[in-house]
Amino acid sequence: MESSSIKKYAAEAFGTCVLTLFGCGSAAVAGSVLGTLGIALAFGLSIVAMAFVIGGTSGCHINPAVSFGLFLDKRLSGKDLIGYWVAQFVGGIVGAALLYFIIANCASLGGVAATGLGCDGYEAASSVGISLIGALVVEVILTCIFVLSVLGSTANEKTAPYAGIIIGLTLAFVHIMGIPLTGTSVNPARSFGPALLMAPIDPTAISQVWVFVVAPLVGAALAAVIWKAFKTAK
Repeated sequence: MESSSIKKYAAEAFGTCVLTLFGCGSAAVAGSVLGTLGIALAFGLSIVAMAFVIGGTSGCHINPAVSFGLFLDKRLSGKDLIGYWVAQFVGGIVGAALLYFIIANCASLGGVAATGLGCDGYEAASSVGISLIGALVVEVILTCIFVLSVLGSTANEKTAPYAGIIIGLTLAFVHIMGIPLTGTSVNPARSFGPALLMAPIDPTAISQVWVFVVAPLVGAALAAVIWKAFKTAK
């Protein structure tokens, strides 16, 4: 494997780890204080920060759905798509493991069982009890809007320098609506890591995580179709 590829994949793993740790960590550790807006900003600001750290190395996808959208728009090779996906899922698991360790070492939090790891969910695992079908539709829509912001902001030379800020704000924007509904995934790696680490304590998240893998990928594909139609219309 070429050193440039190793650097890209390592950057994606690192960025996804940071997103998972700080985004899910804000929900698990300080969600009652921060509220929906605060958690949404934590996820969005994670993107902004990582865009300036690893954007020049890997493009700062840190999300399998984003990589899939860029692949469908022919901006990412099939080889790199697989490499990015593996790195992103590894990063999500490591980020969740770090969060697990931190919570387990905070006596007053009551442990991981009490706080959770910022997992996504539907029905009883949703704060508003959204149905399975509702969760699928919500995640497709939110991911579609998010990935569209990536495709649009990175395609134009005038907006590309500000893409990290645009994408980060859009991620916060979709989280504001999505957090009460599903917890907001729009990112299979961010959902899988916490669900995997929570499995020995509560199997609900891991049994539902397929929704938060499938729906974001469908949303990314829809975004690619819409973006292609917009480009053709020009």
